[in-house]
Amino acid sequence: MPNYSWPAMDKRKIMGTPIKRLDGPVKSSGRAKYNSDVHPAGMLWGTLVTSPHAHARIVSIDLSAAQKMPGVTAVRAIKKAGDEIQWAGTELVSIAATNEEVARDAARAVVVKYDVLPHLVQERDLSKAGTRARASGEQVSGDPDQAFKDADAVVEGEYGCPVITHCCLETHGTIIAWGDDKVEVWPSTQNVSGIPAQLATALKVPANKIHVHMDYVGGGFGSKFPLDLWDVEAAQLSKASGGRPVKMFLDRETELEIAGVRPSVFAKVKLGAKKDGTFTVWESKTWASGGFQAAGLNADLFPYVYRKVENRRINHTGVSLNAGTARAWRAPNHPQVSLVTCSALDDLAAKLGMDSLQFFLKNANLTNKPDVYTAQLKKAAEMIEWSKYGHARPDTAKGPIKRGLGIGINTWGGLGHDSQCRVTIQADGSISVDLGSQDLGTATKTMIAMVAAETFGLQVNQITVGIGDTNFPPSGGSGGSTTIGGVSVSTRKASVNALGKIFDLLAPTLGVPADQLEAVDGRIQQKGNPNKALSWKQACAKLGAQTISEVGENLSRNAAKEGLINQGVSGVQMADVSVDIETGKVTMNKMVAVQDCGLIVNPRTAESQILGACIMSTCAALFEERVMDQQTGRFLNADMEFYKLSGIGDIGEIQVHLDISPANDARGIIGLGEPPAVGGMAAISNAVANAIGVRVGILPLTPQHVLAALNGRNA
Repeated sequence: MPNYSWPAMDKRKIMGTPIKRLDGPVKSSGRAKYNSDVHPAGMLWGTLVTSPHAHARIVSIDLSAAQKMPGVTAVRAIKKAGDEIQWAGTELVSIAATNEEVARDAARAVVVKYDVLPHLVQERDLSKAGTRARASGEQVSGDPDQAFKDADAVVEGEYGCPVITHCCLETHGTIIAWGDDKVEVWPSTQNVSGIPAQLATALKVPANKIHVHMDYVGGGFGSKFPLDLWDVEAAQLSKASGGRPVKMFLDRETELEIAGVRPSVFAKVKLGAKKDGTFTVWESKTWASGGFQAAGLNADLFPYVYRKVENRRINHTGVSLNAGTARAWRAPNHPQVSLVTCSALDDLAAKLGMDSLQFFLKNANLTNKPDVYTAQLKKAAEMIEWSKYGHARPDTAKGPIKRGLGIGINTWGGLGHDSQCRVTIQADGSISVDLGSQDLGTATKTMIAMVAAETFGLQVNQITVGIGDTNFPPSGGSGGSTTIGGVSVSTRKASVNALGKIFDLLAPTLGVPADQLEAVDGRIQQKGNPNKALSWKQACAKLGAQTISEVGENLSRNAAKEGLINQGVSGVQMADVSVDIETGKVTMNKMVAVQDCGLIVNPRTAESQILGACIMSTCAALFEERVMDQQTGRFLNADMEFYKLSGIGDIGEIQVHLDISPANDARGIIGLGEPPAVGGMAAISNAVANAIGVRVGILPLTPQHVLAALNGRNA
């Protein structure tokens, strides 16, 4: 049985080093070609006609004018008279034409008549939801009523955050050419290997007749997993246009309207504690919406991380809106639940007159990892200089600028997904590592090269990595922090298997049993004896006309017994903000993130993941909000002018501490994409409350909301 275990921490030459991304130069120079940049020969432009109404019934659709326009090659009705529309942006008609201008002119020529129906597009006021509100039932543990009577301090608060969008910089879409014997697909996706099976069902063609290729993807935070209706329409338009490729990428407005959102959450929370700070009881009434399906929130997560509080009462209601639907968004449910929980706990600490840090530390025994969270809270406090800048609410310094610190916490799973990898060694010493994964910008391609290079005793520039193609062995979709574990294990196993074949080949030449050979520093040698060795190129030359090709596989169900990967991490974020109480402007001074993370393949890119997560948290805390107009049912800021994101001047300083230790390393590789995106909103919200002395209950923390809270109005 081959030994697939990772090299000892002190023996690694490549893994664990801060290697720069292999695709960094090509991306930063603009030479990387995303599929939205691809222009196959004979390409047509696809576009959609979408509904301007949030809720309507179609009376009629007239395609005749569009069909007669010069340059239009295909027009397809997606909906028909009598169909009911449940959100603005719903796809009604697809069109293919010889250029983008003609396609858009044709779209404007389509005449759709509607019977407009009543709609609901706002969920903050639950009393207006009526029958659109769907309660999920009450959960009770312990005796909350008695616990509130016994509590020395009880606090009640309202908290929440609105729906935000994925806002991928490369919009959702695809290019598809439906030829006579094969369907060629150039998507923007998080799931290269999964597309053929999905598309085969929709098109009724064999999956092995569908070829998918993608070198780069311009953003994917959970929304680019499924096959979408516009993808299927692109294929049908191609077929109707004689097999010419059809490019169907959403425009920005449609992207923000229908390509996925992160659900909102609104909460009324009551909780209590003993006078020594012991947290004893939690009660929450929450509601949320992820769109028409009313998918909202996993209320089972309350109270977040501090799960062992004995007395709990939890009620949650999902609200169905006439608005675009939810899709997984980096750590689904967790940022919202962390925000509500950490904000409420912070307010309870303030009610007790207790330092927030000391309150979170005192109750660490209510978490599943008290020692880990205690150490992380203390480390983050050191990094943020809590002993220097921490204070009771509010900041009493003179002048309008008030400074505050706040805490947020996280947890996540991160077990690697199923993955297969093929490693091929040629007689000239070249190595190809191929798997049907994708790199979302997380340096997956670099990690694969590092694992292979470590195994073969080579440098990363000696490894050629192929991803993003269904001609390669299948690998799971990238989401849930599952990619690094899956591809690392399959790459390691394939590389070890291939190296074993090299050892078998060289054993007679070197006069050493195969199990006594090792690959190190560009040589195949007797273990511990560099004098009995061949260089890598000399060793591979022994192949002659042969090649070695070996496959490795990760099966997540076997992960526990194999020990190469694991799941379950914890982390803490702290924020340092300044608030101008005259203008309401919140300025980020600093955010720190402390994260445990298992075996780190590359600390540079791991830190980069956390930096990006902190930036996304700042976006959500200070700026992002889907603004819906109840009068018209429209998404008012579905563009890049008024849908606000953080700029480089908005994020402040970010410091990261990775808990790299022998104990964490021994756990194996654990995904890191999700957890650091969880606690930042809570940390920033708590820092603002610490600065100004009042809670701005509903994000984003805009000047309007801050000033309203200071003036005692509903923010």
